[in-house]
Amino acid sequence: MNNKGFSIGQVAKQARVNVETVRFYEREGLIQRPERDTGMYRQYAPEIISRIKFIRRSKNLGFSLKEVRELLDLRRIPGTECGEIKQRFQEKITELDKKIEDLIRIKTVLAELANACNGVGSLDFCSVRESLEAQVDQDR
Repeated sequence: MNNKGFSIGQVAKQARVNVETVRFYEREGLIQRPERDTGMYRQYAPEIISRIKFIRRSKNLGFSLKEVRELLDLRRIPGTECGEIKQRFQEKITELDKKIEDLIRIKTVLAELANACNGVGSLDFCSVRESLEAQVDQDR
């Protein structure tokens, strides 16, 4: 870091992302595009690193970029309390519970179909194929 800030490479290294990720976050409006110095290099403020880490961690926890933006925006609203972010996390937990239920249901159906198949014979007479085709007909 020089006295004006960090280069994009330094930011990327310290935030453990690549330079393209930093640029992507700029394009998406998740981080502010910095001013250029006299040498025409962009110089990032130190707080950008923690902001990028926040974005990455939120993404790793299952938040979409839109949701991450909303979480970041909460900080700009005067008087916002911690309960706001807690509510967002509780909503994400509910969403994940629903996804887990759906995945368990899908896994159960897949296991039933796999167990119904003896794995021998022509695909023309495959119980799994027949079951999938019948299900498509039922879905119409």
